[in-house]
Amino acid sequence: MRIEQWNPADEKTLRACYDVALAAHKVDEPIEPPPTYGLFAFSLREGWEKTPFEVWVATSDDGAVVGSYQISLPDVENLDEANGGPLVHPAVRRRGIGRALLRHAGERAAAHGRTRFGAATTAGTAGDAFAAAAGARLDLEEVRRIQYLREIAPGIVDTLRASAEKAADGYSLVSWDGPIPDKYCGPMAEIFNAFNDAPHGENAQPEVWDADRVRERTGKAVRAGLMRAHSVAAICDSTGEMAAFTEVDINPEVPSWGWQQLTAVVMPHRGHRLGLLVKTEMLSLLASAEPQIEQIATGNAATNQHMIAVNEQLGYRVVEPSWRFWEMPVSAIG
Repeated sequence: MRIEQWNPADEKTLRACYDVALAAHKVDEPIEPPPTYGLFAFSLREGWEKTPFEVWVATSDDGAVVGSYQISLPDVENLDEANGGPLVHPAVRRRGIGRALLRHAGERAAAHGRTRFGAATTAGTAGDAFAAAAGARLDLEEVRRIQYLREIAPGIVDTLRASAEKAADGYSLVSWDGPIPDKYCGPMAEIFNAFNDAPHGENAQPEVWDADRVRERTGKAVRAGLMRAHSVAAICDSTGEMAAFTEVDINPEVPSWGWQQLTAVVMPHRGHRLGLLVKTEMLSLLASAEPQIEQIATGNAATNQHMIAVNEQLGYRVVEPSWRFWEMPVSAIG
């Protein structure tokens, strides 16, 4: 077996990596649709919102792609961290390929001066068992919830919206489609900063955002036309501050699904039911802009009780399996 760094110009290997991802999805992910090729290729070529990364591919002696890993290397905060575990074709699992890829990833992490290595798995899968067997520590568990829009009883959203509006007197709503407009990049930075007090991994360092970072490091897939984004924000009438925000994205190739992105309320504005207000407004917006949506998927840290309460009011229900985030010292990878 060989492990070689992928050349983004190598379309053949990219297609083979996609086939591995589809095969793994078929056995590991029983709920959500498989990745579309366009979004998968974009992710391997572009990484995550300008964070440096590498892609390495494992091939068998006959040249077949049997696995890969994409390692992200944060370059603003968490400079001691690397993340991204191995993905192995189900037909060749339990033959040491995952271990070899993990060792290689550990070597690359060490070469970049990283001391922590993290990866995400779906609970109950081979990857989940692999992480535990490799000696990783479970760092955070995220519970999956899905809102099945056709199951929401008539009038429920309007009733919740009315109750939220009473508590949110003095706030106005704005919305937009697509990337964050330039005039909102500064206010959005404060929204991202507000998310730092949500549950995170034990060693994760808080991210510090400003307008330039928002402008430069968000919305790449949306700008590329691979996702549609819909956003709703609450603005404080007296100060002009952005107090709350929510976003839902849709992959045009999978139009019946929506994916909940960040929802956050800035600390001084909490207690006014703004999270519920922006999310009920989002449902009204989607009913007009994306009437084909049937379900919206989200994930919440198991300890994030406030957002869980909001989601449960809106009919989200827990769907297994959950997602797990693991961490281990780079020095322990072997």
